[in-house]
Amino acid sequence: MNIKELGDGRTILLGSGEVIFKLDSYEKNPIVKPQDIGLTWLEDKELKIGAVFNGGAEVFQDKVILMPRCHQQYQKSVFLDEKLGIKRYCLENYISEIWPLVSEDGIHFSRFQNAVIRGDGTYHTDFIYGIEDIRIVKYKQVYLLIGCGKTKPPFKGENADRIAIYSTNDFINITYHGIVESFDSRNAIPFSEPINGRLYMLFRFHPNLHIDSLEAGIEQLLNPFNHIKQWEKIYERRSQNLLLEADHYLHERKKIGPGTQLIKTKRGWLLIYHGVGEIDTDICKTYGLSKKIKRGYSVCAALLDLDNPRKVLCRTRNPIYIPSVPYELWGNDQYPVDVPAVVFPVGALVLKNKLLIYCGAGDKYITLLSCNLDNLLDYLWKHCKL
Repeated sequence: MNIKELGDGRTILLGSGEVIFKLDSYEKNPIVKPQDIGLTWLEDKELKIGAVFNGGAEVFQDKVILMPRCHQQYQKSVFLDEKLGIKRYCLENYISEIWPLVSEDGIHFSRFQNAVIRGDGTYHTDFIYGIEDIRIVKYKQVYLLIGCGKTKPPFKGENADRIAIYSTNDFINITYHGIVESFDSRNAIPFSEPINGRLYMLFRFHPNLHIDSLEAGIEQLLNPFNHIKQWEKIYERRSQNLLLEADHYLHERKKIGPGTQLIKTKRGWLLIYHGVGEIDTDICKTYGLSKKIKRGYSVCAALLDLDNPRKVLCRTRNPIYIPSVPYELWGNDQYPVDVPAVVFPVGALVLKNKLLIYCGAGDKYITLLSCNLDNLLDYLWKHCKL
């Protein structure tokens, strides 16, 4: 990959006097579209385009691996959110799969060995309505694949999300370890190494972001059924283990949740997370938008102490990226979207001090954002200390 092609990010002074950081979007985004990998079908002689998005990312044998969720043969629906007074979008009649993708340069991707992770009852029956949003966490020589297993059809009921755990050494032979049955949770992410003998993990207990340590360490992930009591304790003490709370800022008013795997830096553990809420006009203008986004997903960041990740050192007060182009916002003829106003960070890499963030966009595409890692850390340290 020619890292120089990717932007370094920049700070922008708002009219209010607030300084924001803005990640750069790769000029040829989206880098993966559904039709690129055959996610199309005919319906009443009309070509329908599926979805490929929310892919965890890691480096494997000097190549970049993505593990996005893939949908096809589904219908889009609309419902009125009475609290917000706006239309909301959902998808029906699908079971998502994970299709590993591979790239020599981190930009141009293709199917990897035609591998597929299915959560449809083919290999196990503890969840059968799809597997979503896998994060890849390299732990020693093993790649942990932590996703969301659906125990009910998507959008058809609450309490349907379970932490689903897989591992692999080669992204071809993938071992399923089971689900965490004890509670409803998605976007759970373990740290890549123990800290002072403790393996920490991030959880989203709606609407906040929590942290706890696994009493049984890595074995609690590799054999979740053998550690039900330890998982139950995590849920019972969740209020004591709140890390970041939603509703502190307008763009995080509805909910927040873990994004990419944690990145160890010289200044702390970099946590890229997502927020959902209202994005105000002042910020939208810096992205070329004329009015605010009433309800949108955005990319945010925090820095956790290296030795005690329960301690938050820095936290952005404003997003570091928002939906701002058709394939992230409302779509157009070239780039229809399935769910508007969504950028959702799931995978991250650091290559030659450049931070690469792979995001889902419009619940339809994969995009690449970037910055110089030191630029972001300097911004957090200077403008976002708690």
